Amino acid sequence: MNTYMQQFIEIAGKIGAQRHLTAIRDGFVAVMPLVIIGSLAVLINNFPPLGRFHLAAWLNAIFGEGNWQKVGGNIWEGTFAILGLLVSFTISYHLAKSYNIDRLPAALLSGASYIILVPVTADFGLDMDWLGTQGLFVGIIIALLTTELFRIFLINPKLIIKMPEDVPAGVTNSFKSLIPIMLVLFIVGLCQSLLSILADTNIFEIIFTAIQQPIQGLGDSLPAAILVALLTHVLWFFGLHGTNITGAITEPIYISLVEENLRLFGMGMSAYDVPNIVTKPFLDAFVFMGGAGTTIALLAAVFIVIRTQKNHPYRQVAKLSAPGSMFNINEPVIFGLPIVLNPIMLIPFVLVPVTLTIISYMAMFLGIVPKTVAMLPWTTPPILSGYLVTGGSWRGVALQICNLLIAIIIYIPFLLAALSAAKQQERVEEV
Repeated sequence: MNTYMQQFIEIAGKIGAQRHLTAIRDGFVAVMPLVIIGSLAVLINNFPPLGRFHLAAWLNAIFGEGNWQKVGGNIWEGTFAILGLLVSFTISYHLAKSYNIDRLPAALLSGASYIILVPVTADFGLDMDWLGTQGLFVGIIIALLTTELFRIFLINPKLIIKMPEDVPAGVTNSFKSLIPIMLVLFIVGLCQSLLSILADTNIFEIIFTAIQQPIQGLGDSLPAAILVALLTHVLWFFGLHGTNITGAITEPIYISLVEENLRLFGMGMSAYDVPNIVTKPFLDAFVFMGGAGTTIALLAAVFIVIRTQKNHPYRQVAKLSAPGSMFNINEPVIFGLPIVLNPIMLIPFVLVPVTLTIISYMAMFLGIVPKTVAMLPWTTPPILSGYLVTGGSWRGVALQICNLLIAIIIYIPFLLAALSAAKQQERVEEV
């Protein structure tokens, strides 16, 4: 391995372990159940008819026109509609955990700071537009900055109120963080007041216009999607968790994009007409089938090519890996075949996801397949995921099947080359 590649691996490893990126990743993982539930609520509210079975008509007949949909709307309001606020809490919690300081006060402080910065409506309510995904980047920034300030103030002994030893620990900890929390809230409140008085604006509008909107526009492009697929799989090839490393950077963007699709879909817009193609479920459902590298296709290629040798090592690995791969868990095949540091498998492992990214993007861009309008657990099996993320369209399933066939065709010649190389190595060892 040359020096430049070794340096790349070291840098990627440091990025993957960087505490702030790790906190962002873990913060989004923590809210993912709420995101999925909110997404499914909207999907059920707009579920398409299946032959004679029409869910909406059936529920309308029972509960009255549109009444049953209020439940899904309420779930949306408590999940996607406040996603920015939720991640400000969870990211701060995990960052504080990495510093081994009080996690709950730090998370509450971040949430309180976020609320301070949210614009107030004419009737003195919070502007809901900024509590959701439009406020994601502010939520991330607030979580990181307030937690860092809290930590700095907390380690200053002059800012700590000391209580007698017989005072309960809970009370002691509350007073310990009192002055640091007060100072952080004062700084946040002062910044909000200055922006409002001097510039007649707020931090949400500034960040959304200057940072979030341009990044989302760039993220929803074919070159960006190819770059994400390429970098993710190059990192995996060297034994690094590429999905986690790139996910810490891309998830705030791609979750925002699918939220916009989902919101418009819930308002009655067709899944073909929603604006964003590249989203998190786009990658999960159509590119990462069976896990990174679409390795479920590699397992299928192994069973096709090695039909007679029941005890062949590749076939044994494939048999052990297949159950997990059905749910997009593929570490056994990545490290067991192996794909990691296997130069023969590098090309298909990178080529397959890049190819599927291009095919899937063009299929949606040309209007052949609906765009993604639902968030699902990443462990949702292929075929089912293709149907659900496209709003209940058989075309999503057809695209997944087409992608799998293409991936199998790409993997087969390289698998044959790997088998040939293994046989030659056996002959050398016998001599």
